[in-house]
Amino acid sequence: MLESRNFEFPLDELIAADKRRRELILQVEDLRRRKNLLSREISTKIKTHKNTLVDKDEIEGLESELMRLEREKKEVEINFRRLMMTLPNLLSESVPKGASENDNIILKYHGSIERFDFDLKDHVEIGNALGLLDLERAAKISGARFYFLKNELVRLNQALINFALDFLYEKGYTLTHPPFMIKRDAIEGAVILGDLEDMIYKIENDDLYMIGTSEHSIASMHMNEILDGRTLPLRYASVSPCFRKEAGAHGKDTKGIFRVHQFEKVEQFVYSRPEQSEKEHDRMLSISEEFYELLGIPYRTVLLCSADLGKISSKTYDIEAWMPAQNLYREMVSCSDCTDYQARRLLIRFRDTTSEQTRFVHTLNSTLVATERTMACMMETYQTSDRTIRIPEVLQQYMGGLTEIRRINSF
Repeated sequence: MLESRNFEFPLDELIAADKRRRELILQVEDLRRRKNLLSREISTKIKTHKNTLVDKDEIEGLESELMRLEREKKEVEINFRRLMMTLPNLLSESVPKGASENDNIILKYHGSIERFDFDLKDHVEIGNALGLLDLERAAKISGARFYFLKNELVRLNQALINFALDFLYEKGYTLTHPPFMIKRDAIEGAVILGDLEDMIYKIENDDLYMIGTSEHSIASMHMNEILDGRTLPLRYASVSPCFRKEAGAHGKDTKGIFRVHQFEKVEQFVYSRPEQSEKEHDRMLSISEEFYELLGIPYRTVLLCSADLGKISSKTYDIEAWMPAQNLYREMVSCSDCTDYQARRLLIRFRDTTSEQTRFVHTLNSTLVATERTMACMMETYQTSDRTIRIPEVLQQYMGGLTEIRRINSF
């Protein structure tokens, strides 16, 4: 798995730590047993007025050795857990092996790419001209990669959220509005925390982290629980702001609202029986595809190869939408099956009856819509020669019947 992911990991150190941990468990248990036996012998001797000096010297030696071994055991277990918590998930057999994103497999294309007969503008030019964006004032008060949405773009943002929630509600999802800050043990179960230090904001002097996606909150919602297997799958739709440092994205998408520190997202999350996991994964993907088809945005669906896969995922599909001004497909949706990886870290199990042995659930997550990124795509896709932005029909009812965004001063 590590070789397929092209990932360097100190596997020998982990195996050695595990071996030593097991040895120490046995040694500590043996010393405790010997100490208990000797304590009972001393008690018996005291009752019969026999000499216990030698026994007391022996028990002091056992106690000293026991303390030493317990200290070592604690240190070894901390190192073992540190290594285990950074070990990636096992790969699905259907994931193609590859060395980079160039080895991803394009599964389908949907929608025809429109050929414009006028000069295209990118979403920043459009947003500035129509009074929809103010990036300079946002940078003044917050720094780079922040923004003010204005006027109809605020309404469009809310329209996307409301349409997405209605869409998932009709698909049988339970709607949730999760905490935007969660504790370390919760987020550490949902992600490999060390890898995300360049992404996630930590609240200073508190055991709280700002969520990078509502997946983090929903994944840990049932931590340390045994679920009723008869209720599975549990399907959640979650809406939240997302906060990301984007420190590892230096120089990428620095203009506009495509890659920012703060954005809104509607997410799908599913707790599944292991035998239903693959089916649920395909269902989530088809739901996200249908959503972008209703928006009328051309896209392609991509199966990520082993080297491009996130570490907690066993298998991931991306949906990439066509960005006309960039003349490129760009990622809009990430749809992942994490199998039992998160469930093991968060101790989320299920059983059908109380007499059955528990099993770990499988967890799956998928973007439905990241609104700022999707609006950037829509602004470019639906720009017109009259210098307006057409509003997709499915969103017009959420915009009070508005069919296009315009401004007296054209761009």
